[in-house]
Amino acid sequence: MTQKIVHVVHCIDTEGPLYEALPETFKRLKELFDIELLPSRENLEKIQRGLLDLGGLEEEVARVFSPKLINYNDTWDKIDDMLRDIMSSDFRNNLPDSFGGGWIYNWHCVDFIGYSENPRRRDMGFHQIFDHYKFLIDNNVTNKKDGLHFHYHPMAFSKKAHYCATHYFATGNRLYEILARDIIDRHWFPAVNRPGFHVTRPDSHWFLEQFVPFDYSNQRMEEDDLRQKDLANGRYGDWRRAPKSWKPYHPSHDDYQVSGDCRRWIARCLNVGARYRTIGQKEVDQAFSEAESGASVILAFTNHDFRDMKPDIKIMREMLSKAQKRFPNIKFKYCEAREAFRQALQMKESPPCQISLSFAENVLKIESDKKTFGPQPFFAIKTQSGEYFHDNLDFQEPFRSWTYTFDQATFELGSLGKIGIAAGDDTGNVTIVNYDFLKGSSSSCHI
Repeated sequence: MTQKIVHVVHCIDTEGPLYEALPETFKRLKELFDIELLPSRENLEKIQRGLLDLGGLEEEVARVFSPKLINYNDTWDKIDDMLRDIMSSDFRNNLPDSFGGGWIYNWHCVDFIGYSENPRRRDMGFHQIFDHYKFLIDNNVTNKKDGLHFHYHPMAFSKKAHYCATHYFATGNRLYEILARDIIDRHWFPAVNRPGFHVTRPDSHWFLEQFVPFDYSNQRMEEDDLRQKDLANGRYGDWRRAPKSWKPYHPSHDDYQVSGDCRRWIARCLNVGARYRTIGQKEVDQAFSEAESGASVILAFTNHDFRDMKPDIKIMREMLSKAQKRFPNIKFKYCEAREAFRQALQMKESPPCQISLSFAENVLKIESDKKTFGPQPFFAIKTQSGEYFHDNLDFQEPFRSWTYTFDQATFELGSLGKIGIAAGDDTGNVTIVNYDFLKGSSSSCHI
């Protein structure tokens, strides 16, 4: 008999330090609620205590600008202090799951590049945040199961790093360069996505459908937070038509919010310790109830590393404890994000793709021994001058065989430094193959 399990996944939008000056806090007050006040510590404290007449918005404004939400980890030292605490064995195992396992973190890392203004003091540069957390995971003796995954912020037209947009490709090829560098420089490519600012649109929907099989993005709630101006009318994370269930679904080609025939899986993932769409006991109980009815359940939630995560985790533990008492026959299990999909959907283990490369003069041939997740792998190029590119392949057999011609319309062979290929499958295995033109040799790995 199959066990009824709630698979618990803690996703972290991993963005590094965040700073906000007092005038910027009041600027956000104006942007979110159309309330204009003189920036001062006194006014901020009055807002937080609900002592100002804000036209009926006192409670919500106090929540959005509470000390907890605006007390940011604004340096790496502060983040690392928090991480030493929450990644300790004692903290991880404060509430073991039904199988004796400790808390698992899933770090969805973003790259901040190409911005013209950075008032929040984001850590700019390729791999900056990824490298920080990979080192922690590789050297963490308390739990080797933590996940390293993908997070992307579409750039606003203003190119200001403290604003987020909805279009993956409106401001150039940032996304493609980030992934090309991940493949060639770090031998890594994502199998799991967490969208920046919860944003999915047709461009990102169809991009992910080509390359990334698992997606923690659905933020459907019973009631949306429409009184905050930046969220009204489905702006940013629009999930008003999506399933309310904790059971993952395949999206439709023309509407990512409804079930359809696409390949990737989308799981529901609500906020904890945030200003909107926050998970509560009702939603946690719902996950246990759905598991009791036989559904394949992933209970996922997300927060940020630039806030103290310890209170959020304590809140989740309390809700899990209450739900387990109400549903004593249902087990819960802390999971790495990719493993949660595999286990909840009972995917059969399968070996990763074996990718072979061969050259016939200036034509590269790429072959896979099994069907890939998308119709083509992600193809990355690094020139000898240090530029990174992505390009499409020529299809010889979709999902299995491709070619690429190096010539005056693409790149002359003599200009190339490295190429990289990332190919996933429908169970989240990822194969990376890199070829170094200067050394005349290739290397491969599986993630």
